Amino acid sequence: MKVELCAASLEAVKIAGDLKFDRIELCQALEQGGLTPSPGMIEYALAYGIETHVLIRPRPGGFLYSDDEIEVMLRDIRECREIGAHGVVIGVLDDRSEINQRAVAKLMEQAKNMTVTFHRAFDDTSVYDKSIDALIELGVDRVLSSGLCTNVEVGMPILKQMKRYASGQIEIMAGGGVNLANLENLITEAEPDAIHFSATVKHQLDEGSNFSETILKIDPVRAEKMLTIVRS
Repeated sequence: MKVELCAASLEAVKIAGDLKFDRIELCQALEQGGLTPSPGMIEYALAYGIETHVLIRPRPGGFLYSDDEIEVMLRDIRECREIGAHGVVIGVLDDRSEINQRAVAKLMEQAKNMTVTFHRAFDDTSVYDKSIDALIELGVDRVLSSGLCTNVEVGMPILKQMKRYASGQIEIMAGGGVNLANLENLITEAEPDAIHFSATVKHQLDEGSNFSETILKIDPVRAEKMLTIVRS
């Protein structure tokens, strides 16, 4: 079972490399659900020697994007390919909250020779089998999901059905609310192909500054404990 760390900081990249996570989903602004990181951050992660899949998400919020936003996403994917990223993480829906197959096909074309993950935009769709069929037809490699719910605990029954339905045609990666309390049960009950988590805690950054912010900061002890559980 593969283990992916959602890495939104240079510290998280280093921890993922040192603990030998299988790969990272690289992003920034995790407090907003994650946004596309800078080219410099992508280059840093690759230089650190870890398999890097880059989140392509131009703004927070839902996943109904304008043509201009799709154009930005295409440019970001091209940049990732030129830098040498191993994969990209995408997600686009239409005005019916279904997979936007036309837009995803364009993104897939730009992502040639890279692995493609469809992120938790999947969980805003209503019927998992129809969505999985669409992603398989498009050639997407894996889907990150919490089972059409806000977190994996609530969505575990659907995750089990998704794994069975996919029949190995697309990788099912469980993520969204994965923590030390539910990790073992998630592994034994849902039996996903991969696990995705951030192992973060709330942290006051630059306390005392007029520009202090509360961020989600990786907890290295928690990350190591969770990795050990999966690999045991």
